[in-house]
Amino acid sequence: MAELMSRRSAVALGLTTAVAAPLWASAMRARAAGAPNYGPNDGRELSPGRRLVEIGQIPSEMEAYKSVKVVDVVYQPGAADPTEAVMDVDMMCYILADEFSIKKAGKEPYTVKEGDFYTCGKGKTDKATNIGNGVGIHRIAMMMPA
Repeated sequence: MAELMSRRSAVALGLTTAVAAPLWASAMRARAAGAPNYGPNDGRELSPGRRLVEIGQIPSEMEAYKSVKVVDVVYQPGAADPTEAVMDVDMMCYILADEFSIKKAGKEPYTVKEGDFYTCGKGKTDKATNIGNGVGIHRIAMMMPA
C-alpha cells in the first residue's frame, strides 16, 4: 500500500492525524475520568436511596435561558423517584453510571444506560428507577428560564 500513497496523500494523512490526535486524546481523558465516586453522605438526601449533589451553574448564551444549573442525582441500587414528578424546567439528563428505567406519563417505560442522554420538558412528568446492580448517577443540566 505504501507504494500507492503519493507524497501529497502522505502529507494530507499526516495533517489529519495531527489535527485529530489532540481531539482523540481529549476524548479518551474524559472517558477515562469516569463517574464520580460519591460517598454515602455527599450532597443532600432527596428520599431514601437518592441524594442530590450540586455541581455548578453557568450563564446561558441561549436567549430562552438565563443559566444552566448542573446537578448529579445519585441512586442506590433499586432506588427510584418516589412519584412521577412534574418538571419545573427543561432538562437534559446524561447517565454517568449504571442503568435506569424511565417512566413518562402516557408512554411505555424505556431503559437508559451509562453514556445515554434523554430529555425532560417543563411541565412533563418523569420517574427514574435504578435497575442496575451498582450506584447509578444522573447528571442533569437544568435550563433556568430567562
